[in-house]
Amino acid sequence: MRVLVFLFALIGPLFLIHAQEAYWPERNAAWAELPDQYFNEIDTEALSKAVQFAQDNEYKGERDLRIAILKGFAREPYHYLAGPVKERGGPAGMILKNGYVVAQWGDTKRVDMTFSVTKSYLSTVAGLAWDQNLIPDLKQPVGETVWDGTFEGEHNSKINWDHLLTQSSDWSGSLFGMKDWADRPPRTGGVDDWKYRELHEPGTHYEYNDVRVNVLAYSLLQTWRKPLPMVLKEHIMDPIGASSSWRWFGYDHSFTNVDGIQMQSVSGGGHSGGGVFINTEDHARFGLLFLNQGRWQNQQLISSDWVDMVQEPSTANPNYGYMWWLNKAGTDRHWEGVPEHLYYAAGFGGNYIIIDKEQDLVIVTRWLQPSEAGAFVKLVMEAFQD
Repeated sequence: MRVLVFLFALIGPLFLIHAQEAYWPERNAAWAELPDQYFNEIDTEALSKAVQFAQDNEYKGERDLRIAILKGFAREPYHYLAGPVKERGGPAGMILKNGYVVAQWGDTKRVDMTFSVTKSYLSTVAGLAWDQNLIPDLKQPVGETVWDGTFEGEHNSKINWDHLLTQSSDWSGSLFGMKDWADRPPRTGGVDDWKYRELHEPGTHYEYNDVRVNVLAYSLLQTWRKPLPMVLKEHIMDPIGASSSWRWFGYDHSFTNVDGIQMQSVSGGGHSGGGVFINTEDHARFGLLFLNQGRWQNQQLISSDWVDMVQEPSTANPNYGYMWWLNKAGTDRHWEGVPEHLYYAAGFGGNYIIIDKEQDLVIVTRWLQPSEAGAFVKLVMEAFQD
């Protein structure tokens, strides 16, 4: 008995921090910090070092994001700003443990562009459609739902929802005047090489391409038959108590007729402007939802199955699931010294939402130099090592 008591005395505090009931922040309430007694199991010096690292390694691009975007994608033919752009703020972030704040920095209420983190929100809208059987089978050709010519042809007719979600469709065409081949073209060759390239069989070749992501957004608009920001607001953002300050934009010309109503088809990132504009705290709420397998308090907002599915490596890219990045070893996206079970949303300029289910952590960081992201996450992990 003495041995058992002694062992409990040693492991008791550690057990308590892992068994602690999750905290759910109320709408517009001050976010509660982790109770002092649980900080005994956190290396606060290492945590402070990680926060300082994030503050010291600000994204090197201009704060005027019009300039940063046009410079960043200058090699793309015909690239221009087609949607809203907002000047960014400085580094900001939050680290949550069991939902409680253990660290935060910068202006966490400032609304900023989040670029391709938007893709993880778009993936969630697809997951909601799958949950509600609007998409009964992710292997179903999208052209069976979107029959307006977007998926016509021998190649495009083979594309299914899984291909769009894993960015392995190699969809070929033009959407709202934007050509797929002009988006992030190869480093070699020219316009004719890119335009008349050989197409890859859908599902076999990964290529990060915003036009094809926007084809997914357009297809989901046709499936839901109402604007995707309304879907996200109703099913996710309102139930998790997000602020009313976030917005999701498309392009100035990306309107289409749905049931006699002009609706904007939103973009999956800020590559040409638009995408989700949001504050750090709302990102953290979204991350907390995924940390808890799609559950917010006692309400299952998106299925646990979908949360598992977004973490499954795709055939074409083992480091990419359904528009969430994975940290698999042996790939060029792997963060050395960081657990492989992490998954994360990532966007231009160093915007991240990182989920660590095993440690009950959500890490949100804004405007961190992307080349330093792995080093930052490793520092955070060191603060929570058992």
